[in-house]
Amino acid sequence: MRLEVKSPGMLTTVQDLGRWGHQAIGMPVAGAMDPMALKRGNLMVKNPLNAAALEITVMGPSLTVHGSGLIALTGADLGMAINGVPSEPWRTYSVKDGDGISFSGMKGQGCRAYLCVSGGIDVPSLMGSRSTYLRGKIGGHMGRALAKGDILPCGEPYILWERCEGFSCPDDLRPNYDPTVPLNAVLGPQDDCFTEEGIQTFLSGEYTVSPAADRMGYRMDGPKIEHSAGADIVSDGICLGAVQVPGHGQPIVMMADRQTTGGYTKIAVITGKSVARLAQRLPGESVRFQSMSQDQAIQEARSEAQEIERLRLAVEGWIASPREIVQDQVAPTSGRLALSLEGQRYDVTWERL
Repeated sequence: MRLEVKSPGMLTTVQDLGRWGHQAIGMPVAGAMDPMALKRGNLMVKNPLNAAALEITVMGPSLTVHGSGLIALTGADLGMAINGVPSEPWRTYSVKDGDGISFSGMKGQGCRAYLCVSGGIDVPSLMGSRSTYLRGKIGGHMGRALAKGDILPCGEPYILWERCEGFSCPDDLRPNYDPTVPLNAVLGPQDDCFTEEGIQTFLSGEYTVSPAADRMGYRMDGPKIEHSAGADIVSDGICLGAVQVPGHGQPIVMMADRQTTGGYTKIAVITGKSVARLAQRLPGESVRFQSMSQDQAIQEARSEAQEIERLRLAVEGWIASPREIVQDQVAPTSGRLALSLEGQRYDVTWERL
């Protein structure tokens, strides 16, 4: 399958889970702003978790399908339609040659969505990733956002991709984008550089996402966070979710395209789930932070991994479940399928008579 871009939308890029392992030489990670949505979408179309997809921001593109395959939209509901017919997010659909995919705009909570396709977007891999790093003009499709006329090839799909059609992600396995839920933050590594009043301001104040927020960092406007002895430190590594506080006292949360090192004090680091929720906020929307211990953050990460595993099992159960055979669907002459259900492994072989 290939996707032809008729119109690019507001900001549509190719993203996977990022370019890890190269920060020591100054290469940012980049990747999906909402990895939770990307992972779930890839599972739904039976891709590896790290397969590349289209990250769509606010207003989506218009695409024409060449060939056939499977698609799923995860993350925010941006009003996807197939041939003009509204299509639900968090559900898989088959598309065929000549079909059109379009988006009408934001509906409900969130501003970023991921269009996952069977086989993944098959652009060249650079340093082990297909992610677009816009500031460096590398990766993805020609190192830039999509433009009219672009043709995006897709990789080899799962052999039984048709069996995934119609699967809907259970509600309890979808991310919670409720903007009233505070972001979980583990204090440190330089929380000792702030006064007690400054820390309490950070944890009790209400901030708004600045118009200057981007894929590199979400700048906040709100009550000033007080330092105890200046904002500058010897530059050290920057992790995803780190909350820098420069001399002006306004926090900046480091996001997917963050720099590799920085010389401002970091009052806290927000958790992975909180990063994904923050990525769904628009400028002007409010943000609050709440303290979480390191052990609680680890448990949150484990809970996310368990949800991913539950979704994987749900997809495999859907594939294996008996359903009515549509006459115009012709199966391969023979094949083999390995399934893992409830901890048991099953090897299934078939031959068409």
